[in-house]
Amino acid sequence: MKPALLIIDMQQAFLNHPRIQSEIPEVCEYINAVADLFREAGRPVVVVQDQDGGVGTLGYDVIPEVKLVESDQRVSKVWNNSFWKTNLEELLREQDTDFVVVCGFAAEHCVTFTFNGAVERGFGAAILQKGILGEHPDAVTAVYRDRSLISYAVIRALLKQD
Repeated sequence: MKPALLIIDMQQAFLNHPRIQSEIPEVCEYINAVADLFREAGRPVVVVQDQDGGVGTLGYDVIPEVKLVESDQRVSKVWNNSFWKTNLEELLREQDTDFVVVCGFAAEHCVTFTFNGAVERGFGAAILQKGILGEHPDAVTAVYRDRSLISYAVIRALLKQD
């Protein structure tokens, strides 16, 4: 397996609701720990940012709780599905990626649509357990119920095999 991590829409403009704010520390702890595993294994970490308002506009930046490094790749998108009308698929194929781990915001929109987009394009896909946020309280629960999940421990074991 040659996986990549997709960090979706963890942007300042989208994460201002008090309930969401209270969930950010725990979710980012998992995202950051898994991103470190991917980097240590030499596998891609792709940060996907919604262009709502345009690149460089107020709120476009990734929240500071998500630790990024220079080697992380960036994809800017307009649509909910991070694959739709972007270079994401090409970027992943160039790195022989065959499986994606999806995390970030929002469970009921961009996370789910990107997961579905990956599967439609022949990638294996899973949602990072404890690594997503949602606009609605029950959205995360629904995604965990209806989509494939992968835990930190399983990712660590898989990446050590490569």
